Amino acid sequence: MATTPAQTTETTANGGRDRAKRADAVRNVEAILAAATRVLATDPDASINEIAKAAGVGRVTLYGHFDSRATLVREVVDRAIAQTDEAMGRMDLGGDPRDALGRMLEATWHLTHRFGALVVAGSQVLPPDEMRRAHEGPMTRARGVLERGRDIGEFRDDMPIDWQLSVIQAILHGASAAVHRGEITAEEAPALVRGTTLAALSA
Repeated sequence: MATTPAQTTETTANGGRDRAKRADAVRNVEAILAAATRVLATDPDASINEIAKAAGVGRVTLYGHFDSRATLVREVVDRAIAQTDEAMGRMDLGGDPRDALGRMLEATWHLTHRFGALVVAGSQVLPPDEMRRAHEGPMTRARGVLERGRDIGEFRDDMPIDWQLSVIQAILHGASAAVHRGEITAEEAPALVRGTTLAALSA
């Protein structure tokens, strides 16, 4: 049976509406994820209502894309991990180990501060093994730099390297918390993180 001009017009219109709906859905998802990242980075206990309001969508719309708060938090944390890995993967960690670790510390600080309390929000709903993934990439890179520095006597080798990695994590998270408490500024933090860590680890 031949298609009439009216049917063709209707099909084209329906196709246009479907594409518009899909585009709206994509925009909504992106808005929700961006808002959730901002809100949870400062308040890990933020509610679905607060996130929906920040995204400019209704609660029903949010639940249409994410069936629970845990699902949304999981997606936000996964994105943060992916963005962190991508940013760290572009870093040049060659050359002098002290300089390389210093560059890495400053870059890691900016990422830690950007994502703030996301780690806390994630730990409330995700299993511990999934949360450990948030630190695996950066800590693997830091381990490589530390090992190079220890081999040539730039970093202390009289303490376990895992302890040194824990010290790095503690200083990074401590600096982020200090900024949120107003004890130091975000502009001061990178140099403080770098100087404090290198002083603690240097031979």
